[in-house]
Amino acid sequence: MLDICLLGTGGMMPLPRRWLTALMTRLNGSSLLIDCGEGTQIAIREKGWSFHDIDTICFTHYHGDHISGLPGLLLSMGNAERTKPVTLIGPKGLEKVVSSLRVIAPELPFSLEYIEITDPEMVMEQNGYQIEAFRVKHSITCYGYTLKVKRGGKFLAEKAKEQNIPLNYWSRLQKGETVETPEGITYTPDMVLGPKRKGIKVTYCTDTRPLPIIAKQAKDADLFICEGMYGEPDKQDKAVEHKHMTFYEAAELAKEAQPEQMWLTHYSPSLVRPEEYGEEVRKIFPNTVIPKDKRSVTLEFDKSEK
Repeated sequence: MLDICLLGTGGMMPLPRRWLTALMTRLNGSSLLIDCGEGTQIAIREKGWSFHDIDTICFTHYHGDHISGLPGLLLSMGNAERTKPVTLIGPKGLEKVVSSLRVIAPELPFSLEYIEITDPEMVMEQNGYQIEAFRVKHSITCYGYTLKVKRGGKFLAEKAKEQNIPLNYWSRLQKGETVETPEGITYTPDMVLGPKRKGIKVTYCTDTRPLPIIAKQAKDADLFICEGMYGEPDKQDKAVEHKHMTFYEAAELAKEAQPEQMWLTHYSPSLVRPEEYGEEVRKIFPNTVIPKDKRSVTLEFDKSEK
């Protein structure tokens, strides 16, 4: 299962009851964070989750409302006695930006490992996730992310028995490993696994104009979290000027992609009551949620696939 929390829903600046947009996920004891604006670590504490186990932090881009909370978070992780390395993922220039921010957090009890994205699309494997980064259209280089938790085929014990595969190798084969015995016999996962089953898919995208790649990435996702900076109908020109999206543009992308559900996020500070626009947005995509901070969900594998 995959735990998901939209820690904050604000754009540009934090408000008294609205932290800046950040997403946190938990999978098999490892946590992942996308973006880290001012107040992110407070939102994590308010949620009751731990930042000690954050192994991966992805950045969409390097505007302050998406990265300025990083130094404080790293210091808090160090004070929580973390010693394992932390992997940072983001557009080109990541190490330079983080090094500048670390002037106020120079000493950490763990190392930082950097993965800089330079291509329009890039796929990575991290701690049980397949992470797909895809370039979007903002005033500076910006990426969205799709997180996938793959699910292999069901382990077929009868097939293992028929092929006289020793019991002590079953667990490794079930995890997808290829096993070579001391006698020189090779056993592969396909010998004992059924067809691959549907995994879990979450797409996160903010600070961009609508693009076909966004709908493509969010296609049939379990959850699509998308920027909706403006709900007011008269803010369309402003969205175009500053390269953001309106609620209605996000809903059109969801209508095309058909995820199970879409959550809007990254609200403008001037958007005091975003839920007031929900009825009109749901005329475009009915499964739209206009969440408040710390909205959470646990996504599970499809139980109908035995």
